[in-house]
Amino acid sequence: MSALVKPSLFGKLVKLRPLNVADAQAMYASLDDEEAMKLTGTQRNYSFEDVEKHLKRCQDATDRLDFAVLSESEIVGEVVLNNIDFVNKSASFRIAIWAAKNRNRGFGAEATNLVVQYGFETLKLNRIELEVYSYNERAKHIYSKAGFIYEGTRRQALNWQGEWVDAHMMAILNSDFFNKDI
Repeated sequence: MSALVKPSLFGKLVKLRPLNVADAQAMYASLDDEEAMKLTGTQRNYSFEDVEKHLKRCQDATDRLDFAVLSESEIVGEVVLNNIDFVNKSASFRIAIWAAKNRNRGFGAEATNLVVQYGFETLKLNRIELEVYSYNERAKHIYSKAGFIYEGTRRQALNWQGEWVDAHMMAILNSDFFNKDI
């Protein structure tokens, strides 16, 4: 498969640019935020070298777009379209705003909208799906506003510190995106 174009995208609040190995320190530092780890269900401990290897794989991948979310010049998180299937015109979506000080400022909502728009308009996808844990009400609200529709529950999909948590599946179709009221 040919190389996937990895552009920068621009909004009013954020700029999205491809993540790269030079972002390893910022991503590694984000692993200290307990709330971010809970919201994403991240339980494994990663070394700095693990993060560098992950970012190298992301840079070279032909089935994913990993963006740094920047507010001014500071990386505040990441947003990803992965498992891009060009035959079935589908992809998975995920986002993390890394530090509490950058949450509830509109960065995640704008980054979500920019990536979804890019997926449908440029990549010509038909479906973008995601998984969100039941306790992440803020994310479910943002996804619903962006046009994602609840499709089902993976019951007890995560064991977070001894407590079973459901994962909600949501998706947006190309037709949902182009027909939503804005």
